[in-house]
Amino acid sequence: MTSKKLGTGTSKVEVTNISIHGLWIYVKGKEYFLSYEDYPWFADAKINDVLNVELHNGFHLFWPKLDIDLELASLENPEKYPLVYE
Repeated sequence: MTSKKLGTGTSKVEVTNISIHGLWIYVKGKEYFLSYEDYPWFADAKINDVLNVELHNGFHLFWPKLDIDLELASLENPEKYPLVYE
């Protein structure tokens, strides 16, 4: 028995809006708001660099030009992923 080759993944990520307060991304049927207060790395980034986001392995967001990595779980439950060491 031979298996068919897997097709292209359909789960994409898209930046849907950028404002003076933050950005919205749409991933796997959900939209998330990333405020500049909580995610300051995006505040002074070029728009093209923010729009260039990749979804790896279905749960890992990566912005190559900004060298930013975020797991979807950190957007779902931010309290479990403190961004600042205390």
